[in-house]
Amino acid sequence: MQPVIALVGRPNVGKSTLFNRFTRSRDALVANLPGLTRDRQYGLGRLDGRECLFIDTGGLSGDAEALDAAMARQTLRAIDEADLVVLLVDGRSGLTAADEQIAQQLRELGMPLLLVVNKTDGLDADAACAEFHGLGLGEPWPIAASHGRGVRQLGETILAELPEQVATEPGPGPGEDGEGIRVAVVGRPNVGKSTLINRILGEERLVAFDQPGTTRDSVAVPFERDGRCYTLVDTAGLRRRGKVFEAVEKFSVVKTLQAIERAHVAILVLDARQGVAEQDAALLGLVLDAGRAVVVAINKWDGLSDAERDEVRRVFDFRLGFLDFADIHYISALHGSGVGKLFGSVDRAFASATLDCKTAQLTEILQRAVQQHPPPLVRGRRIKLRYAHQGGRNPPLIVIHGNQTGSVPPAYKRYLANTYRKVLDLTGTPVRIEFRTGENPYEGKKNVLTPRQQARRKRLMRHVKKR
Repeated sequence: MQPVIALVGRPNVGKSTLFNRFTRSRDALVANLPGLTRDRQYGLGRLDGRECLFIDTGGLSGDAEALDAAMARQTLRAIDEADLVVLLVDGRSGLTAADEQIAQQLRELGMPLLLVVNKTDGLDADAACAEFHGLGLGEPWPIAASHGRGVRQLGETILAELPEQVATEPGPGPGEDGEGIRVAVVGRPNVGKSTLINRILGEERLVAFDQPGTTRDSVAVPFERDGRCYTLVDTAGLRRRGKVFEAVEKFSVVKTLQAIERAHVAILVLDARQGVAEQDAALLGLVLDAGRAVVVAINKWDGLSDAERDEVRRVFDFRLGFLDFADIHYISALHGSGVGKLFGSVDRAFASATLDCKTAQLTEILQRAVQQHPPPLVRGRRIKLRYAHQGGRNPPLIVIHGNQTGSVPPAYKRYLANTYRKVLDLTGTPVRIEFRTGENPYEGKKNVLTPRQQARRKRLMRHVKKR
């Protein structure tokens, strides 16, 4: 196993910036706003060729109530998992009471600890570190995470401070641990996405709070179920574009869209008590446009009367009737009812999205579909669809060759997609159809005659000259 390093400290001291430096990524959302990170974020980095696992944590504020208390529990779990704790402090703000309180808590835990003074760019490093000696945590290390100054030297120090059995134990090489099926959990704010992931994992892995917008970043959580590997991605809730004003929320939207693009399957979570809103349909459109397979989870089903449940089903069929190819589950993420059945649908959707088909099979399905319902005439000529082959997976792409394919109506294209989905028994995934027309060798050429026409023209010209 890789050594684990937890980055802790009070809000806005640069933990996420340092995390991104070590992991050489942009996985952690960074902005000049206290309390931006709320969940544990994991990432792999290399220190002098040694692979390490870094944990970005939410800021410790000392508040034992509400959301801050939930964030503090996440940080303490990260400390429990870590082989080394890196305590970040702000060199510009100087030593604060919160820093002293955090240092005292870490000393009581008895963890291997390294004190790092961030934001020392433009400052005298010795002067910035001087007052932090009073914490009694050893020699402070000055860095500027945003510019990378001192980060490499800090990495060398981290390796030296790791417990010997961890530092010398070889870790797995790159690519040995696959992330398996990547599942993005998406939906509007406060529909229960984080609660659902916590229920699946059986622990409080993510901060779940009865407040819209609790999740701001996309957090990937690998886990194993029935011998199969998955990666669950919790995403920020998406609101209508007209209601998004803060820069942080705009970045959260971008991270959510990136999570959808990288996923194999998306679980769309709806709130049964709020019905199907326009934003739900818009979000589903984003998932289908990206070509991702989809499973629908209608949450907060417990406590509804039979009449209310019938109304939810009616509204769902009316607003999202085009989603008849996806599995629908009625669940309660809080109590766990119906949650266990989700992964059967996730596996089926993934298998459908990554299905390999032979050209002969796809062509046979095409010929049967054309025989049952021929394409329409175009300027008195029949569209000819000759053969089909697979052009891609996730989503399945079927390429159909023929003549005048550019004139195929959208309705007939949908007919072919539905035929392939039905015959191949595809569940939860969109099917894309692409048409290609064979090249005409005489297209764009003027007065091009066949050899027979040329010979006939010569005989005709000789006859005209004789006369």
